[in-house]
Amino acid sequence: MTRPISAIININSLKNNFKIIRNIAFKSKIWLVLKADAYGHGIKNIFPVLNKKSNGFAILTIDEAIFLRINGYKKPILLLEGFFNKEELYLIYKYNLTITLHNKWQLNTLIKYKSKYPINIYIKINTGMNRLGFPTKNIIKIINIVKNQINVYKITLMTHFADASINSNFVKKQINNIKKYIHNYYEFPCSFANSAATLWHSYSHYDWIRTGIILYGASPTGDWKDISKKKIKPVMTLKSRIISIQKILPGQIVGYNCNYYTNKKRRIGIIACGYADGYPRNITAKTYVLIKGIKTKILGNVCMDMIAVDLINIPTAKIGSSVELWGENLKIDDIAKSVNTIGYELMCSLTKRVPRILK
Repeated sequence: MTRPISAIININSLKNNFKIIRNIAFKSKIWLVLKADAYGHGIKNIFPVLNKKSNGFAILTIDEAIFLRINGYKKPILLLEGFFNKEELYLIYKYNLTITLHNKWQLNTLIKYKSKYPINIYIKINTGMNRLGFPTKNIIKIINIVKNQINVYKITLMTHFADASINSNFVKKQINNIKKYIHNYYEFPCSFANSAATLWHSYSHYDWIRTGIILYGASPTGDWKDISKKKIKPVMTLKSRIISIQKILPGQIVGYNCNYYTNKKRRIGIIACGYADGYPRNITAKTYVLIKGIKTKILGNVCMDMIAVDLINIPTAKIGSSVELWGENLKIDDIAKSVNTIGYELMCSLTKRVPRILK
């Protein structure tokens, strides 16, 4: 018997979210971010749906890029962190990839490589995130080095916003940081906006936006309320079934470590899902699952392969009853918030033993 847990990938929701992004940033081209195996959805599932719609895919690793190329993708592919060793440059040129250049080692390595073929380069500017990128005051110098010492086809300026939430003023501060030192920055294509800036800071869209989390139907702020009116839909629904039912008496325990004792007679359901599937172990009293349209709480510790839930208010639940752990009705942002994390982490933590099923 096949274990009943699965992640349902809703293709229509994915198309819906892309259409919303396209309408919001109608003047810009879109990098669709497929890193982390398309945020846990499966790059092999997402890529074919958006192949013809995309302007380009942004990924992290050479392997992801090669997968796209050997499966026929001919449009631009952006390596968001560039290259990690000089041996990768052969593959970057072979597969015609666009690189992000963000440190002196990469710059010097590329200069020494001396390729006769031109390459597209995104120069990453550190405008306040303090993660990757050259200092803003040095960018004119970096641009001139790239122009004079590298066979470059096109230079694009890139930065990443530390806080692009709804009422944030930091986006303007970071863009002003660019304007202060690069007076002619608008002469270059620019890629500044992430998902949050795409939604709430249209002045930051410029030539290319980069959208990840909203493509998959969760909020960049970690709060579903912030995108609830945008008509964005969850793409992934994590589902399982009840595989056992226990009847327990007052004072009996549920699960490991004896940390939960029931205070009354209960029916409890055992669900095929655990932390080895990527479900968070640190659940709280605010963490729910959905059975027959009714929210119910998890009892005791999440185990490696199973979760116990309260069925006292769901008398018709039985072995085989369907359970939603997050998705269309239980938003992943709400589940994430209940365990003090974000939807990004839950998506990316879902393990490979959970089948992704296209709907």
